[in-house]
Amino acid sequence: MREALIRLNQLPIGNLARVKQITINGDLRRRMLDLGLIINTPVEAIQKSPSGDPTAYYIRGAVIALRSELASNILVEAI
Repeated sequence: MREALIRLNQLPIGNLARVKQITINGDLRRRMLDLGLIINTPVEAIQKSPSGDPTAYYIRGAVIALRSELASNILVEAI
């Protein structure tokens, strides 16, 4: 059975997920695709900043920091 989709900003630190949907359009969507956030790409939440925002994610061999507002537009499935 498939797990429910969650927003990337809700992924607990140290957990791994796969990108299932990007719910934004335009330039921000293009930027997310350019960063490697493509459907079925594994993403790991690795660290939050001391203030709690942004969060660092390991994506395709790179560490990318995304603010919670932007990460909430990326739906993932925990694996």
